[in-house]
Amino acid sequence: MGWNDVYKSRVTTAEEAVKTIQSGNRLFLTGNASVPKTLLAALVKRAPELKDVEICQALTVGPADYVNPEMEGHLRVNTMFISHNVRKAVQDGRADFTPVLLSEFTLLFKNGVLPVDVAMIHVSPPDEHGFCSLGVEVGLTKSPAEAAKIVIAEVNQQMPRTLGDSFIHVSRLTHIVPVDYPISEMAMAEEGDSEVVEKIAGHIADLIPDGATMQMGIGAIPDAVLKYLFHKKDLGIHTELFSEGVIDLVDAGVLTNARKSIHTGKIVAGFILGTKRLYDWVDDNPLIEMHRTEYVNDPFVIAQNDRMVAINSAIEVDLTGQVCADSIGPKLYSGVGGQLDFIYGASRSKDGRPIIAMPSTSTLRDGTVLSKITNMLKQGAGVVTTRNHVRFVVTEYGVAELYGKTIRQRAQALINIAHPNFREELTRQAKELNYI
Repeated sequence: MGWNDVYKSRVTTAEEAVKTIQSGNRLFLTGNASVPKTLLAALVKRAPELKDVEICQALTVGPADYVNPEMEGHLRVNTMFISHNVRKAVQDGRADFTPVLLSEFTLLFKNGVLPVDVAMIHVSPPDEHGFCSLGVEVGLTKSPAEAAKIVIAEVNQQMPRTLGDSFIHVSRLTHIVPVDYPISEMAMAEEGDSEVVEKIAGHIADLIPDGATMQMGIGAIPDAVLKYLFHKKDLGIHTELFSEGVIDLVDAGVLTNARKSIHTGKIVAGFILGTKRLYDWVDDNPLIEMHRTEYVNDPFVIAQNDRMVAINSAIEVDLTGQVCADSIGPKLYSGVGGQLDFIYGASRSKDGRPIIAMPSTSTLRDGTVLSKITNMLKQGAGVVTTRNHVRFVVTEYGVAELYGKTIRQRAQALINIAHPNFREELTRQAKELNYI
């Protein structure tokens, strides 16, 4: 029987497909912009018939009815990164959070630490050989899909066909649900004051040499940096994700990937997050290579790229250089993501630049303004990047280079890039702590 016959024999409806999911199952849910909406809606509808189904995921884009209070006892999310749509459920204790480096996320499933009964994935139509592409979400999905006993796939006419280690054969799909709807879009939102973002981006751009290979995280700051790079030469990308800011740099002949030490000439990524313009651009584009996250985010792979630049963000940084990026005090907010993978990988790279970038202040809902550079992290705050790993911290007021610096030197450098309104108080606190 040829693959066409296999494909036809496994086509079904979402409602029929989710009947495969049984009480007590562990289910892997593909995420980011690739959430399989039709299957997920069918699962939510069936949920009252089920008990204790665990849904393992990372970041998901879009509504999350599957974590609503009425799902309690039926579906329970176990997320390895807390996206905004599941944050309240985690903080209320209706969903679980498992801390893990993004480079090891897929290994939990691949190595049987969390055995997968069912994987719900989202793929492109098959090519002439019967291979579907995992499209905009390859890195976090391919290994769990291979480890699952049952694979339920939405086959979407609008899913771009990305290249690299991105394919799964139709014979591996237990149930196939044909769909035709636009892939979820996520523009890089502004992070507060756009003038502040632009100043930070300018400082970061000054740290990026010609021939650098870059990791770009989520958010306005990494996206804004790209606008300041048109005078650079032969830049490259090795990143867990990228957005459409790279398109203009490729078109301008700046982002050539020609001086990358590995995967020369290719943009390497795990997933893609952006708008339809980006999804159309990556479709069947030989410039793009998608790979599993356990490879893309492996610090020892990252370090093989000379001049590796990693750009990541923080919730707060203390005067010794400890970086909190996953919680507000003890309140869980996001996760480690790929920050430590890339900060460590870039630090091990020849002429690498590991960068933590953030506005100098944050504003609470009541209008209170707080310094993001603090004498001490909040009680209960999680340390994502340790003081031993941190090298560059950037705010709109400049760059603090901390590598090889004493606590006294670090404290002074960080105070110098804090908001001017907080520098006097930070200096007083640093003296009380005998830092300066």
